[in-house]
Amino acid sequence: MRFKRLDLNLLVALDLMLRLRSISRAAEQMNMSQSAMSNALTRLRQYFDDPLLVQVGRRLELTPRAEAMQDAVRDILVRVDAAISAESEFDPAQSSRQFSILLSDFTMQVLMPHVLRLAYEASPTIRFRLLPQQTFPYLEIDRGEADLLVAPKIFSSPEHPWTPLFEDDYCCVVWSEGAHAGKELTVKDFAEAGHVRMVPSTGAMSFEDQFMERRGIARRIETTSYSFTSLPYLVVGTDRIATVHGLIARQAKRQLPIEIHPLPFEWVRLDEVLQWHGHRSRDAGLVWLRGIFEQAAREMTEQVDH
Repeated sequence: MRFKRLDLNLLVALDLMLRLRSISRAAEQMNMSQSAMSNALTRLRQYFDDPLLVQVGRRLELTPRAEAMQDAVRDILVRVDAAISAESEFDPAQSSRQFSILLSDFTMQVLMPHVLRLAYEASPTIRFRLLPQQTFPYLEIDRGEADLLVAPKIFSSPEHPWTPLFEDDYCCVVWSEGAHAGKELTVKDFAEAGHVRMVPSTGAMSFEDQFMERRGIARRIETTSYSFTSLPYLVVGTDRIATVHGLIARQAKRQLPIEIHPLPFEWVRLDEVLQWHGHRSRDAGLVWLRGIFEQAAREMTEQVDH
């Protein structure tokens, strides 16, 4: 199909080459030969009268024209995909659809078991692809590379719809036989203690780090981890403190010799939201799955309250 003399099939090739900055990798993803992909790039260069991708050292870099059109090309393809693949009706019992979910290891542990159980009860053939969050996780939603994002509200996009899922508090976790056990944790204790901290593998700042930086709260970090859920385990046998989600702390306390203490200063609650691409709001499969997430969050919250 052509539009203004452009073969629209070339847009898929263009999108991949601009994102991957590699002709060979784009060809591999489209199951094409490298020569066929090179031919596609030649035709695109002729149409746009621009090199689009240029060799800089050992890398391909985008020209200014390519940079300017990259997001627009991706948006066009997301719109087309949403129009073609969106289901007006969805019967989970008859579906083997795979859903891609972006989430942290925190949400993976406290919420996803409820989601998977509820989804399995409706359909054992529904499949899930759980993806780690990136520095700006909502970009995966923008690009149509994930169906849903579960993240703190501050890490969601203002460009797409979202719904609140649940809230959580932060707390301090200490070893039950350590120096901070059996007594109130003070601001002085917090300031003088060694700490265990989660540092995202992407190098981004976590919700916890952003809050402490804004409040000017300093910690003496002695151990770092890439996982939220590991923090309670890493204080055992030490006098260190870990600042963790309340849901994680309460789960960990069932199997670890730890104590949970309130933070010795005021803290804002963590509000987790569920987000999806605006073009896919009417996708019946995603509407069903959003309902599963909301039900799972209510179930999780009720279990904590009791």
